[in-house]
Amino acid sequence: MARISFSFLCPASWYFTVPTVSPFPRQRVAFLGLFFISCLLLLMLIMDFRHWGASSPRDRQYERYLARVGDLEATDTEDPDLNYGLVVDCGSSGSRIFVYFWPRHNGNPHDLLDIKQMRDRNSQPVVKKIKPGISAMADTPEHASDYLRPLLSFAAAHVPVRKHKETPLYILCTAGMRLLPERKQLAILADLVKDLPLEFDFLFSQSQAEVISGKQEGVYAWIGINFVLGRFDHEDEADAEAPQELVTGRRRTVGILDMGGASLQIAYEVPTSTSVLSPQEEEAAKILLAEFNLGCDVQHTEHVYRVYVTTFLGFGGNFARQRYEDLVLNETLNKNRLLGHKTGLSPDNPFLDPCLPVGLTDVVERNSQVLHVRGRGDWAACGAMLSPLLARSNTSQASLNGIYQSPIDFNNSEFYGFSEFFYCTEDVLRIGGRYHGPTFAKAAQDYCGMAWSVLTQRFKNGLFSSHADEHRLKYQCFKSAWMYQVLHEGFHFPYDYPNLQTAQLVYDREVQWTLGAILYKTRFLPLRDLRQEGVRQAHGNWFRLSFVYNHYLFFACILVVLLAIILYLLRLRRIHHRQTRASAPMNLLWIEEVVPMIGVQVGP
Repeated sequence: MARISFSFLCPASWYFTVPTVSPFPRQRVAFLGLFFISCLLLLMLIMDFRHWGASSPRDRQYERYLARVGDLEATDTEDPDLNYGLVVDCGSSGSRIFVYFWPRHNGNPHDLLDIKQMRDRNSQPVVKKIKPGISAMADTPEHASDYLRPLLSFAAAHVPVRKHKETPLYILCTAGMRLLPERKQLAILADLVKDLPLEFDFLFSQSQAEVISGKQEGVYAWIGINFVLGRFDHEDEADAEAPQELVTGRRRTVGILDMGGASLQIAYEVPTSTSVLSPQEEEAAKILLAEFNLGCDVQHTEHVYRVYVTTFLGFGGNFARQRYEDLVLNETLNKNRLLGHKTGLSPDNPFLDPCLPVGLTDVVERNSQVLHVRGRGDWAACGAMLSPLLARSNTSQASLNGIYQSPIDFNNSEFYGFSEFFYCTEDVLRIGGRYHGPTFAKAAQDYCGMAWSVLTQRFKNGLFSSHADEHRLKYQCFKSAWMYQVLHEGFHFPYDYPNLQTAQLVYDREVQWTLGAILYKTRFLPLRDLRQEGVRQAHGNWFRLSFVYNHYLFFACILVVLLAIILYLLRLRRIHHRQTRASAPMNLLWIEEVVPMIGVQVGP
């Protein structure tokens, strides 16, 4: 330790030394440095856990809320990091184009692209529809590209020009095209593949124009609904809003029920291991089950799903009414011939239809045959008359029309009902949302038992939904009974099943199967982004490639530094104590010598 000596014109023994710097200030500096580094380490740990760890349930719910609100805002087309995609739904009555967008992938190979429907400056969905359907081009396939030109021009005006060459275009044709002969389908698709790239710069190839099956359409619808509901998000811990999980980190998906005017569709996930099936059922299951991977890499199986999907033609609400009228007409006329009756041949002697409101009169015409009917509003009798139309078989694994149905775990499942499932519960009965079998049956029975004059007066007074019309009032009794029979007798749902939600919108927006289609079609794009990111990192600066970039190694280095500082402070303290003990006799000697000298100098 350095010393400073003070000498006087006195004997040589009159001197003393002091340290230049006390060890205590050094310790203070060291402790301040240790405190600063500890605070820095704690801050980095907090930031690290916030980034890598799971957020709280409240935070996750708030993030989902912000995401839903953001979905309704205008799309920022000036953002260079946004990507775009186009899907053309070529249906039987018309074609629609949907414009979607998504930001760059977050880098986690387990996450899907965050695809949303594009919205214009007025926050309206970017979608356009034209009529008739593309099947109208069957005899003039060379004009198919001219038919779609208005839709693609509309999309080109909304997607930034700089993004056109990297924007994928998918043209997917459904029921209308499926009815055409294969050669006419191929002729229409060939014209699209040949002519559209000459006029538009979108990313488009032969594989991106196709006629999809009903099974594919059902799978895409199932993907779209579950994506919007967040059921493909993988969580380490289930939050308060998350449903019961199938496996750790994987949420339970929802099944869908969709009853349109002509057809009925059901789709839901099934476990990988099912009950023992007969060879016939095993073969049927292979046809009706779709297994696919939504992950960006086939090696990642977190997004592998097996979905049962079936479409029942003729089981939609309007088509079922036609089948019912055919049944009533034939049975009544046959009884008249056999028994000599004249039921339904005149308005004075009508057939009493239990599926129409009390007092409502109607006429059923088939070719040259006419049947006069009058409603008697017996909902239970209506259900009994509809039972034969389900065409069930005696096997336990069969549903409607004798088609194999994969088992449903009704104790651990959840379903959403769309279209007629929602209209039947909400437009007139006003009990849409969470479905409860007994409540629905009581409301439907009460409605059917009302006089037609009372119902029309209520309609004029605006007591029903704004979407309800006279057609809905007329056939609500029949459609509610048909929906009830299909759900409970056809699909074997328990009467008290608590997890069916009837809905028209999901988070205030209509979900189309086209969203599921583009999610499936673009599932490998995140892998491309990850590879590009890897190339950029490989050519990055030395710091990003060094071991310091690994946060775990960085924390280990910080701990080593902290340990070195602590050892240094302990050694410094030991040295200080040793020097203090060594300097104690010298200090006593100095005091003994100084005290007499002071006494000598003061006395005369």
